Amino acid sequence: MDVSAVRNCETDGGPALFRLVRFWSRRWINQAMTHTVTAPDHDLRQVQHIQVVEAVTAGLRTSDEATVSTVADQLGLDHSGASRMVREAVAAGYLTRVDSAHDRRRVVLKLTDNGRDLLAGSHDWQRRCFDQLTASWHERDRGQFAAYLQRLADETTTCP
Repeated sequence: MDVSAVRNCETDGGPALFRLVRFWSRRWINQAMTHTVTAPDHDLRQVQHIQVVEAVTAGLRTSDEATVSTVADQLGLDHSGASRMVREAVAAGYLTRVDSAHDRRRVVLKLTDNGRDLLAGSHDWQRRCFDQLTASWHERDRGQFAAYLQRLADETTTCP
């Protein structure tokens, strides 16, 4: 293989990004599910609850109200799939449904205290993963990579 082809592979951000997405999308769920081996269905639902709480929180960054449609958009689901996940998160005590402040015919989603705790725990775990993955990196590189990740996340998750 020619050296320039190898060099291009090493600096090719697109494939590297999607290789990481594929790698972590499988492992994130597997790691989350290893905490309670006796109840894998419960653990999978817990991962879904985290996704819903994250989606509601992300929606509230760009709007003052979050709905089932917000969750569907954030997670790339159809309305019925998002509705089922929201219903389960409400039943688990992570979300509550309330009347919209703008239109009483509309129902919006709010995080409960348990939902905020779930979100905080999830973010703590995500920070620990980042710290473990970059533990051998120079602090400047870690900070720069974190800033680039934040920038990418901000730019891609707030696009219409």
